[in-house]
Amino acid sequence: MRPAPEKRSVDDLAEFGVVNLDKPAGPSAHQVAGWVRDALGVDRAAHSGTLDPKVTGCLPTLTGDATRMAQVFLEGAKEYVAVLELHGTAPTDLDRVVGEFESEVYQKPPRKSAVKRKLRTREVYDLDVLDRTDRQVLLRVRCESGTYIRKLCHDIGLALGTGGHMGHLRRTATDPFDDRDLHTLHDLVDGVALAGGEDTTDGDPDESLLREVLRPAEEALTGLPSLTVAESAAREIANGAPVYAPGVIASGENGAGEPAEGDLLACYVPNGSAICLGTLVGDPDGESGEVVELERVLV
Repeated sequence: MRPAPEKRSVDDLAEFGVVNLDKPAGPSAHQVAGWVRDALGVDRAAHSGTLDPKVTGCLPTLTGDATRMAQVFLEGAKEYVAVLELHGTAPTDLDRVVGEFESEVYQKPPRKSAVKRKLRTREVYDLDVLDRTDRQVLLRVRCESGTYIRKLCHDIGLALGTGGHMGHLRRTATDPFDDRDLHTLHDLVDGVALAGGEDTTDGDPDESLLREVLRPAEEALTGLPSLTVAESAAREIANGAPVYAPGVIASGENGAGEPAEGDLLACYVPNGSAICLGTLVGDPDGESGEVVELERVLV
């Protein structure tokens, strides 16, 4: 089993970590993940969901074995700030029309997307007009993962009767991360250099910046319901066994509430280290039977 998150070395963090990255404009999300991988000297890195090259903002990136749990970012919401460029003067009922899109919307992925182009629905949880000029509208969008903001802007433009397209776009949150503690690629590279004793006045390693940028991967799981299992059960889980009721110590201790049947949840050992992701299929308080069907083993 891994050491407790707060007791891990920087090498341990690199092998099971997450960087809440501020993606710059220019490179693709895939390129950025590759740079994180190379900077840390690990085999793998995976981003939290594609951002087009021109789009900036919140791109949590998992490193090492943590890439096995990239699916957790499909569960949470995304938040964006977007500029809607109108093709005519904004009508007086702009707020009313925009408000109508705060609902379930139909979308077909664009031609260059990585998913099959078929009509589907996505939920827009919150849609606010932050500012406007005659032909520009600044929007804040909180939505279900997989929502295409470019398509949303196009559809709002049609509903307004002016036509419109998306201008600048910045992602401000990918649950459970947001833009209050973003770090740049420069921060990561500087942190690696300082931790190796480079660029320090006395040549001694300084891990403080790297530890600020590179966090335990468990921080990506804070939005999921959880179970705590005994270490003896964790050893069996590491070999692919399901989670059985006798091995469960506690449930719902990470602040995300009690799990319900069918939920994706995270399982931990008592020291706070994540052991697996799975789906709840039984009663955690029961005396026997399978409780969690494994989806990803994380050790």
